[in-house]
Amino acid sequence: MYAIVDLAGQQVKVEKDGKFYINRIETEVDATVEFDKVLLFENEGKTEVGMPYVDGCKVKAKVLSHLKGDKVIVFKKKRRKGYKKTRGHRQFLTQIQIEEIITK
Repeated sequence: MYAIVDLAGQQVKVEKDGKFYINRIETEVDATVEFDKVLLFENEGKTEVGMPYVDGCKVKAKVLSHLKGDKVIVFKKKRRKGYKKTRGHRQFLTQIQIEEIITK
């Protein structure tokens, strides 16, 4: 059983007890979150596709932690002009664990 869910602007294939990193959501650690934007649901070979979302299908997840991702270096340079810029970026992430996928 799996589902494809819209989680904080990203489409993610989720399964029960799976752990995922998503963009930061404003919730407490150890809180339970429900996502109702299920795009596709599959159970034992039976697939249900939403238009745009599957009715009555939800995904429950538990927030494990809030953290920052790996640093990404952005380097800009224009040759022969003396222009160089180095910037870094670390994305704010939330780690979640899927507890259950609820259907109709």
